[in-house]
Amino acid sequence: MKLRIPRKVTRSINRFFNIVLGALAMLTVALVSAFITMRLAIHGHEVKVPDLTRLTLSEASKQTSSLGLVLSLENRFYSPNTPPGRVLAQSPAPGLTVRREWPVRVTESLGAQQVAIPDLLGQTERTATINIRRLGLELGAVSHIAAPGEPGVIIAQTPTPNAIGVDRPRVSLLLSDPESTSSAEAFVMPSLAGLTLTAAAARATSAGLHIASAEDLNLNSTSDSAPLTSQSPPSATTPSFTEPIAHTVSSIGTVIAQTPPAGHRVVKGDPVHITLTD
Repeated sequence: MKLRIPRKVTRSINRFFNIVLGALAMLTVALVSAFITMRLAIHGHEVKVPDLTRLTLSEASKQTSSLGLVLSLENRFYSPNTPPGRVLAQSPAPGLTVRREWPVRVTESLGAQQVAIPDLLGQTERTATINIRRLGLELGAVSHIAAPGEPGVIIAQTPTPNAIGVDRPRVSLLLSDPESTSSAEAFVMPSLAGLTLTAAAARATSAGLHIASAEDLNLNSTSDSAPLTSQSPPSATTPSFTEPIAHTVSSIGTVIAQTPPAGHRVVKGDPVHITLTD
């Protein structure tokens, strides 16, 4: 027996499916429209970073502002190839896509170095700061170290006085502090360059240091016999460096290298390694 569905029920079912399909179609259209709108909104707020190198800061500012970007001056460096007042480098790099209001950091060229680095050794921090700014330079890091002698004076600087080929107009200072009796005695490593073996040993000993090893480049280049250095630290049975290595190192050579380097912080009792040659 064949089941007959009333025509009214069939029409109701068809109408229901039409409504569902219509709703699904409208929902699909709405989702696609929302997606397209969102994409347009996102990409509408994105721009490509322009190439600002070799532009003046004023030109770079106008170009970034027109694109909705924010120009930020981050550094100033000397450059013999880029005229002063122009953009030497930038970040992000040209061509990258970023959002609007994204900061673009630039480095300004100061042109070739024309200002001589002043000799600030022995000055107070205040006097050195005035002299630095008077020359159009910038004060860099200021550090302190316990050292013998008058406290509060400059005992080292970077760059060194009259240095050439400096990359930035910034001078960092190292000032002396009073020595503390409650901690290990620290001070600045003296220079041994140009001294003979005997004189270098005397200067190191007077500073409370000891020569732990010495290498003679002249003997090293002519003989492959006994080693020229003594790497073992001094002890009660090894009185000093001069006893074990004096017979293998030339007494007429002069110091051309040392570790720690001159100007570094050292503590009494630290070992020193030197290299000698004629």
